[in-house]
Amino acid sequence: MPDLPQLLLFIAAGWLLNLTPGPDVLYIVSNALRSGARAGIVAALGIVSGCFVHVFAAAVGVSALLTTSAAAFTVLKWMGAAYLVWMGVRMLLARAAPLVIPAEGASSGLSLWRVYRRGFLTNVLNPKVALFFLAFVPQFIAPDAANKALVFLMLGLIFNLNSLPINFGYAWLAAWFARRVEVVQRGMRWLDRAAGALFIGFGVKLAMTDNPAQP
Repeated sequence: MPDLPQLLLFIAAGWLLNLTPGPDVLYIVSNALRSGARAGIVAALGIVSGCFVHVFAAAVGVSALLTTSAAAFTVLKWMGAAYLVWMGVRMLLARAAPLVIPAEGASSGLSLWRVYRRGFLTNVLNPKVALFFLAFVPQFIAPDAANKALVFLMLGLIFNLNSLPINFGYAWLAAWFARRVEVVQRGMRWLDRAAGALFIGFGVKLAMTDNPAQP
């Protein structure tokens, strides 16, 4: 493991990166606004679960394959882009429905498994996440570390666990606004459209992304 100063730097950098808005944050917030903090938290858990897949894959060399194989990167890139666009189109075409924030302990009728699954797939199908872990984590592994794969897994675990308070915070904050700001409830249909357009934009941007490891 890194020494204490390096570990603290790793944790601080991870927090800053997780605070940056992107598709993950958008997914968490949109679910929390519509269906409360519980849905946002489940969305966050799905996203973090997807990150664990990339951490394990990177530790065994799959991410290294993405950096050296243009074909592997391209396949996963287009799968991820298609999924983001598909989610965006679903949001754009969703029928307007009144926003109902369930009371604590009550059921909203929302499939939390579906929320979790979509968050998981959104992350797993994004090759940029795999490449991020491959580029970011090794910087904090000493060249003479006895078991680099194990250290990589431990740092990946720390990174993902540290992301949970930030992701949960986004969910709770969005749910708080949904309960107290009337204009948010009246504008949920426009939120669907805006979120859908952003997801489509993220998908198109991902589709146009070149493999940073290729010249």
